Amino acid sequence: MNKNFKELTKAEREIMHIYWELEAGFVNDVMASLPEPKPAYNTVSTISRILVSKGFLSYRAYGKSHQYYPVVSKEAYTEGMMHSVMQQYFDNSFKQLVSFFSQKEKVSIEELEEILALLKQEENAKKP
Repeated sequence: MNKNFKELTKAEREIMHIYWELEAGFVNDVMASLPEPKPAYNTVSTISRILVSKGFLSYRAYGKSHQYYPVVSKEAYTEGMMHSVMQQYFDNSFKQLVSFFSQKEKVSIEELEEILALLKQEENAKKP
């Protein structure tokens, strides 16, 4: 696992998802995208600054306003999160992860067959 990987709080994830969708935006843009009940403007501004300090966002200054933009992609964050979950709960084993979900009946035989087909397709794509 990347030792620099930082997990986000629920509120930080919610704000990051909006920045990922917007690709760049001001706090007002994020506010407009949030569902009701909306948090206070200062809350969104503070979370945006925290995301900058954690290395997820950067910004361009326009006077006193800041336009924030992601510097960590959603895909990179998802990969880090999944790696963290695999390492912490499944001894870094995809087999244990799939077994967990299949035992909990969250994954059907058909879905497991689709997963296997995807893995075979990826393996074949990597061959020269």
